[in-house]
Amino acid sequence: MMSIILFVIGLFFLMKFLDKKLLMIFIQNMLFLFFFIYLFYFFNLSFYNSWSMIFFDYGIDKISFLMIMLSIWIVSLMFLSVLNMNIYYNKILVFQVLFLLISLIMFFFSMDLINFYLFFEISLIPIFLMIMGWGVQPERLQAGIYMIIYTLFASLPFLMILLLMNMNFNSLNLMYLIKMNLIFKINLFLVFGLMFVFLVKLPVYIVHLWLPKAHVEAPIFGSMILAGVLLKLGGYGIVRFMMIFLKFFYLNNLYFLCFIMIGSINISILCIRQIDLKMLIAYSSVVHMGFLFVGIYSFLNIGMMGGIVMMISHGLCSSGLFCLLNFSYKRTGSRNLLINKGLIQFFPMMSMWWFIFCSMNMAAPPSLNLVSEIYLMISMFKFSSWLFLYIFILSFFSGLYSIYLYSFSQHGKNFLISMMFYFNSIDEYLLMILHFIPMMLFFLNLWFF
Repeated sequence: MMSIILFVIGLFFLMKFLDKKLLMIFIQNMLFLFFFIYLFYFFNLSFYNSWSMIFFDYGIDKISFLMIMLSIWIVSLMFLSVLNMNIYYNKILVFQVLFLLISLIMFFFSMDLINFYLFFEISLIPIFLMIMGWGVQPERLQAGIYMIIYTLFASLPFLMILLLMNMNFNSLNLMYLIKMNLIFKINLFLVFGLMFVFLVKLPVYIVHLWLPKAHVEAPIFGSMILAGVLLKLGGYGIVRFMMIFLKFFYLNNLYFLCFIMIGSINISILCIRQIDLKMLIAYSSVVHMGFLFVGIYSFLNIGMMGGIVMMISHGLCSSGLFCLLNFSYKRTGSRNLLINKGLIQFFPMMSMWWFIFCSMNMAAPPSLNLVSEIYLMISMFKFSSWLFLYIFILSFFSGLYSIYLYSFSQHGKNFLISMMFYFNSIDEYLLMILHFIPMMLFFLNLWFF
């Protein structure tokens, strides 16, 4: 475990000795190398049904391992997306991204709930600075304040309840609290106060308003890490706390399920009338996260498995869609659907990647999203057959807005003739391939879940 932290800390010292562009290339290659070393090393460890490498209040299990792998992969792709951009203050950006990576890794390692809370809040600072420092619109201040206020408003009750639990149980160790039966010692308001911070970070319907604003104002690398990893902090926290309050949630989950399903259907209908492509992709993330929450909340093994697969698949697919949108934005200077039309006549090869990732977004076979949605649908149907109507409507509209995104952006007439002289570069195709390959490899190795 310490090898990961020491490796990332060692990358900080390279900033003094390497040039700006060479620094990003070197760090990106080192992260790729460390990803595969870490991957093959942990395949030999038997942590599939238990925790391993526990040292004081830190440890790793299978869910933590997958989230750390996703974080390292997305951060390395962030550096690749920046290479051909005229980014100012490169070394400050590198410092912020590596600081964010350390906070994410420590969050997924934490078994003490105070450390859990601490690194959860620290990860908010770098993404706020990315939006404020490298965003291009004047509304980025409003977007950053939205994100800060939403998260801090939900975090204060979380901290107060953690301190109260520490007074009552004399420990905040995750494994200790899972072994205890807490149903007789808590009430609905305390549990909702603990879960509310993760519902905001996920985000679910009603507390989702910060996400579209943050995505629209964030630069490409900010959108990638926001969609790829930071939304998964909420799902990971929900999984951990549901293990602690298992019996309590099992007695009170029907109301949450119906409310979140109706909210996801509302958001999916809202996607169909969006003309800002970045807003559309951001709202589709809210729909997928609502689907994930409902599947996990069914308290079935197949629902938990579907939720974890959804975290991986959505992290890669949504990050790839934001990259595709950025390629078009660099050429047209707009995210408006009325301007980004007829792209297939200028970039036919990139249009193929649009088709692939829109198909994955609507869970078409063969994709990892299909597997996750099948698992989640089975868990919801086993929980209650009355949820079948919600599942049908949600799946229909998910397919509808994905088809809308592809067909309206790639087909039609476009009179921006200057675009045809600005071809796609090799590193842009490489970026899309590196989003696509992990999804296919996971699809071919579903036994790992």
